Amino acid sequence: MSDWVEPLGMRILIRKDESRHTTKGGIVLPDKAEIPNITGRVVEISVQIARDDDFPIKKYDKVLFNPSEAIPVDFEPDNVLYVVPIEDVVAVFRRGDAKTTEVSSAEEQEFEDPEDWDE
Repeated sequence: MSDWVEPLGMRILIRKDESRHTTKGGIVLPDKAEIPNITGRVVEISVQIARDDDFPIKKYDKVLFNPSEAIPVDFEPDNVLYVVPIEDVVAVFRRGDAKTTEVSSAEEQEFEDPEDWDE
């Protein structure tokens, strides 16, 4: 029998990516200057989110999340699992053909041209 964590309510379980100790330019940072990392992979999704079409999140998606409400899960020795409310997920990284939303001409007309604004 294996153990696992199942998030309840409108929450997901995320495995946080490792924090960077080196910048993209190759500069090694001291431990105290570590760049905060708020990306991770979705490990598990609650039943409510799986059934809700408004949240296009699936297992193994890479996500960007706000860590302020993330709850650390003391389940693994490296403690990189977090239960995160779905409203704290701010982006999902996608590859390949991204879905784009077509804007109708009627919707375009709702937006004013900034040059037409009175000062």
